[in-house]
Parts: sequence; C-alpha cells; structure tokens
Amino acid sequence: MSWQARVVIAKYWVTRRKQVFADPGKLRDSAESHQAESVQVPGWVHRRFDVVESDVLGHRCYTLHPREPENSQHILYLHGGAYVHQVEQAHWRFLARLIDSTGSVVTVPIYPLAPAHAYDETLAMVWETYQRTLGDLPAQDQIVMGDSAGGGLSLFVAQRIKHRGWPQPRRLVLFAPWLDLTTSNPGIAERESHDPFLSGPGLREAARLYTDGLDQRDPRVSPLFGDLSGLAPISVFTGTRDVLLTDSRRLRDRIRATGADVDYEEYPGMFHGWILQNLPEARHATDRVSELVGD
Repeated sequence: MSWQARVVIAKYWVTRRKQVFADPGKLRDSAESHQAESVQVPGWVHRRFDVVESDVLGHRCYTLHPREPENSQHILYLHGGAYVHQVEQAHWRFLARLIDSTGSVVTVPIYPLAPAHAYDETLAMVWETYQRTLGDLPAQDQIVMGDSAGGGLSLFVAQRIKHRGWPQPRRLVLFAPWLDLTTSNPGIAERESHDPFLSGPGLREAARLYTDGLDQRDPRVSPLFGDLSGLAPISVFTGTRDVLLTDSRRLRDRIRATGADVDYEEYPGMFHGWILQNLPEARHATDRVSELVGD
C-alpha cells in the first residue's frame, strides 16, 4: 500500500468520515443535502471536454466527449453514493482520468436518489439512459461501468439486457460494487473496524430509503440474487479494507460457478472509493481498465 493511501486513510479516521454511515440519523440528514439540484459540472470539465447535457425522464444526463477521441467506444458510467448521495468532485476527476486513459466517450446520468425518489424511478432513468446512449451502438462499442451503488446498477443493466435477449456489452467494469442491499453477510461486520468510510448501519438505512418497502433480495436492487449466467465479461476492482468486499467475492464465486470467468482484482489495504482518489493504486487500476476496454 502506498504512503499516499495511508495518508488518505488516516485523514478519514481523523475527520470521522465514517460517522455518516455509522449513524442512520446522520445518513438521513446527509441524504437530504445530496439531491440532483446540487450537481454542477465543474468548469474545468467543460474546458477539457465537449459536454452535452440532455434530459432523460426529467433528469439531467451529461455526455463527455474527448476533443480527440481515440475509438468508437462509449462508456455508461453509473456513479456511487449508496443511492442517497450525488456524483462528487472525485467522480469528475476520475472520469477525466478515464477519458484520458481510454479515449472513449463517457455518459453520466444524474439519476434520482432516495429519499425523494425510490428504486423504480432510479432504475427507469438508468435503463432509459442506456437505451438512448448505448442501445443503438454495436455491442463491441458498449462499456457499462460503475462504482459502489453504481456497480449494482451496472449489473442490473446487464441483466436487463439479457432478459431482453439483446447482445451484451463489450465489458462490465465494477468498482467495489454494492450488490446485496440486505448487507447481512457476516463479512461486513468483520471489516467494520478496518473500513474508515463505510459502515453497516448507514448502508442499511440507505437501502431502506431506496427500496421503499420492496424485498431487498429483489434482483432489481440486489443483482447478486439474480441470474449471473450469460453476461458480458466482468472486471471487478475492490480493496481488502472495504466492508463491501464480501459482495465482490461472492460475485466472483457465483460467476465462476456458472462456468464463466471474471477478471477479479483485489487491492490489499484499499478502502471504499479508493479508485476515485489520486493514488498510485487508482492510477494502476485505471491503466488496467484501459487495457481491458481496449482488448
């Protein structure tokens, strides 16, 4: 683990970043301040890329075009935030690195969040965004990618594509995906003292707000319980300090049980959201994604 990563982890502990997810009440308060109206595309993103804004079912969606595209691939990126937090500055910085590394177009839907909206509106907007932006492209030009909750949404999209009988995307790329909203696996409690950011109580409260009474094992919101056969090639990047590590490992094992392979990369000591940070480990993973996307 790099010294830069150790500094970030220490900062998280000192500033008590974990408290939002350790206390359901603070999670609810935080969720209220992260609605779509607060999202602004940074000025530097507009200066570096051609940014096209569109409306999808009444919600904003941004497509970032590199000034000199290197290929015909289009990445649908679904951001994390436990279904209650909007896209953050770290996401925009990561997306810039991703575009620089891959030369691909990237679309980011600003999907509706709990508690103002529930899962049905979120899934409808995400699915509609896929159809409008990637649906008419050749399958080899489609990449679906996401972190945390966005990883779960990415797997939902792939499963919906399969249900429709359409060709699968070229690849799914999942960063520390949240795939089981019950958060009942014992592995979560085992890593509570090691994770400087996430915690079970806040995750369970976020899931409660998002699912709005739906069975949390429903594959639409917990795709780990859905059909994992016949999907696109999957790459998973996770860290050993993350309470959601168990979701990634279970996905790996279930994919392999279908007879398929999964590109699974576990980074020692990494915490939730590390891929978004300016760290040597994140740059290494981004380079690896570029290689996978370009295969």
